[in-house]
Amino acid sequence: MPLPTATTRWRCTSCGNLTRFDVTRTSRVTEFLHLDLAGTSTVEERTVHSDVLEQVRCRWCDAVDAVELVPRADVEAELAGRAVEEAALGEARAAAADRPAGPGV
Repeated sequence: MPLPTATTRWRCTSCGNLTRFDVTRTSRVTEFLHLDLAGTSTVEERTVHSDVLEQVRCRWCDAVDAVELVPRADVEAELAGRAVEEAALGEARAAAADRPAGPGV
């Protein structure tokens, strides 16, 4: 199962869930910890050597093999809106190029 990206998201095919998943993964990392005088630690650097996604389970219906990667609707709408704007701008430029120049120009 691939991880979601800026243009994709997970969706459960059993119940339609888009927001709640239990993710089991194995990571091998090196972290630089800074401990203050009280002993509270803060991770200041993190290097990921390996990160394996083992399982994605739907939190709503508990399905394991029903999660798929789908396009994000908000990204599709934004891209469609940009395409409409670009088409309108192209038409306006073409119309302006077809107009004859005014007197004295």
